[in-house]
This record gives sequence, structure tokens and C-alpha cells, in this order.
Amino acid sequence: MSPLLLSVILSLVSAVAYAAAAIVQERVAASATGPRYAPLRSPAWWVSVLLNGLGATLHVAALAFGPLSLVQPLGALTIVFALPMAALFVGRRAGRRAWRGALMATVGLAGLLSLTNGTDAQSLTDGERWLLAAGTSAVVAVLFTAAHLVGRSVLRSVILAAAAGVSFGMASVFTKSVAEEWTSGAPLAEWTGLLVLSGLAVTGLLLSQASYRGAGLAAPLATVTVVNPVVAAAVGLTLFGESFRYGAAGTVAALICGAVAAGGLVQLTLDRMTAPPEALSVSDPAGESRPVRPSGPSVSSGSDRDAPRPEVGQRVDVGAVPGTRPYLEVEMRSRAVAGRP
Repeated sequence: MSPLLLSVILSLVSAVAYAAAAIVQERVAASATGPRYAPLRSPAWWVSVLLNGLGATLHVAALAFGPLSLVQPLGALTIVFALPMAALFVGRRAGRRAWRGALMATVGLAGLLSLTNGTDAQSLTDGERWLLAAGTSAVVAVLFTAAHLVGRSVLRSVILAAAAGVSFGMASVFTKSVAEEWTSGAPLAEWTGLLVLSGLAVTGLLLSQASYRGAGLAAPLATVTVVNPVVAAAVGLTLFGESFRYGAAGTVAALICGAVAAGGLVQLTLDRMTAPPEALSVSDPAGESRPVRPSGPSVSSGSDRDAPRPEVGQRVDVGAVPGTRPYLEVEMRSRAVAGRP
């Protein structure tokens, strides 16, 4: 088997592993039985951690046998693999808008990465490393705060996914920097870079887990998949001396690809925001949870027909509640309905 073909196979299997990990993470988040960020008591969550580790290992192995210009675009297929896998294994089908958004995000990201030229890269100085670490921490903190200020669960999840993508992208940057400086004679000389790398990877994992709570699979996964390599590519262009192929024409094409990928993320977010919730749980005076379903015909245009039920106290958008329920007090707010016993 040629090294190029082996690289392609490893890249595809890596994308499948990442997709499987995302599906498991979303199902753990849908159960809503554990912490939002680190459901350590869930065996399924640890399975997703192992799948993410497998995907990362296969991705690094693919880079050892093939060029970056081939391996990185193939990694963008994660979201394309995730949608049919979710439909096959957990019965979650995607609508037309979700597929359109996923394909737009994948094509735009693959085109952007294929135009990035990684030759003649420069190494980072210690000062640049600490500056990147501090800047990344600040950006992630701002996104984390913004996620908890927005009222819509879907927007909160997308913002958390963007923060996870930033963490993963910067972890890739530190991986590249540590790999270039590492020597067998002094294996612990880069311990600070390894420490920052580990912190970024764990932060990205926890944020990505939280991003699946209340937003389904497609929108958070696509956001992480796009933001991760875009952040890494942006740092490579500004600090590592990388550039776009084909000069000015390549730069214009990269901007167009970025716009296409961004449009795909918007489509996925809107698809999730316009999908009606299946059920809203409320508590009666006896303390029992009862589902309240919207009236009217079922709408099938959303990508997540088996969307997780909202958490207690979480604002959701619901339709009219049929029938008379004396135990339920409904208070109308702007784009929200609050139910109290």
C-alpha cells in the first residue's frame, strides 16, 4: 500500500472516529443526568473520550504518511459522516437545511485548508507561546461568559462550540510547536508547552460536551469542526510564516471558501432554532413530571426530531398548550414560556 493511500484511509477512519465521538457526546448530553461539562460518572462519556483520542491519534498518523494539504481537508468530512451515522445508529435524521448547511461547511472548510501552504514554517519563541496562551485564555473566557448571557439554548451551544474550537485549534498550534522543538536527548525540555497543550485539549473537550446540551448534533459539531482548523490556519498564516497558494487569487478563493463555510454554520444554526421542541416537561402538584406537547401538526423540517427535553428552569420556545391545566401557570415572556406549578 502506498503511503498516500494509507494517509487517506487513516484520515477517513479518523473522521469516522470523531463523528462517532460526537454522536456519543450528544446522546450523553441529551440524557441530562450528569454535569453539563464533565459527566465523569457516565461510561458512555468515557467512550467518547476514547473515540476522540483515537481520532486524534489516527490524524497524527495520517500526517506522518501524507501531506497536510490532503489530510486536513479530509478531516472536514467529520460532519458529513456524523449525520448518516446518527440516522443509522440512533435514529436521528437530518432535514434538507441541515444537510445543506453541513455540505456548505465541509466544502468551504476543505477548500480553505487546501489553499493553505504550510511550507517554510517558522517556530514560535517562548514569548509568542505565552502570548498565545494568554490570548487564547482570554478569548475562551469571553466566549464562555457570552454563552451564559444569551437566552436561547441553541445560540449558547454554538458559542460554547466556538470556544471549544478555539481551544482545539490552539492545541494543534502548540502540538506543532512542541513537535518541532522536541528532541530525544531532552524529552522534558518542552514541558511548559506540553502543559499548555494538555490544558487546551481538556478545555476543548469539556466545552464541546457542554455545547451538545439542548442543541442537537449538527450545529455544535459543525461549529467545532470549522472553528478548530480555521483558528490553527490563522495562527499559521500570522506566526508560522505560512501563506495561501496561488498568491492574490488564492487569497480571494480562501475568503470565498470561508464565507461558504460560515454560511453553512448559519444554516445549521437556523435549522436548529426553527425546529419545534417535541415535549416540555412540567411538574404537577404531586411532584410528577408530565409532558406538555405543542398543538398542531408535527413539523418535520428540523434536523433533530428526537431533540433532548429542556432542563428544569431553561427557557424554551413552545407552541400553544392544548386543554385546561389548572395546576399550570403560564407566564408569557418575549419568545419564551415559563411553566410553574
